[in-house]
Amino acid sequence: MNPVAGQTRILLADDHTLVRRGLRLILDGEPDLVVVAEAADGAEAVELAATGDIDLAVLDIAMPRMTGLQAAREMARRGIRTRILMLSMYDNEQYFFEALKAGASGYVLKSVADRDLIEACRAATRGEPFLYPGAVAALIRDYLERNRLGKPIPESILTPREEEIVKLIAEGSSAREIADVLVISVKTVDRHRANILQKLGMRDRLALTRFAIRAGLVEP
Repeated sequence: MNPVAGQTRILLADDHTLVRRGLRLILDGEPDLVVVAEAADGAEAVELAATGDIDLAVLDIAMPRMTGLQAAREMARRGIRTRILMLSMYDNEQYFFEALKAGASGYVLKSVADRDLIEACRAATRGEPFLYPGAVAALIRDYLERNRLGKPIPESILTPREEEIVKLIAEGSSAREIADVLVISVKTVDRHRANILQKLGMRDRLALTRFAIRAGLVEP
């Protein structure tokens, strides 16, 4: 569908074709919204957003190659000014806060996307945040706790490359497979893994997998 003047041009990124099809039906049914591109992973979404023809990217939290969170961070790093909404199956406070830190305008649960997605897209287009009720409660709870302790929300302790490696480890990839995907040596993978374990105070793959789930790098 070709956009017309005044329509918000949307990129849909989700690794499930049926999910994208359902979301597209919801969005294309609105006169002010139009889906102009689709991506099956975060890396593809970044490249499409870089064309400059996208007003709003709707990114699934967990995708292969690059998660929605990683894609949002990469867009920010490249100076891509596309507004971002994050999609997730899970009402998870950690995902929500990571989405905000990554620059997302809102966080939409897939279970109620038919109800919330249109409103969220319009809010993002206006430059306003979209927060579902559970997210509002989490935000208030976190603010009060940080205020009580005098602590800010901590920034990610890992570098983007280290996050890539943790994601691949959590998905079950071997050191050789990780080396092939990232085009680095097995020795470099092992060195990164040792540094990651030391930074996080962890000992094994199971602990890294749990961390990856909490950090929104993979879904349980």
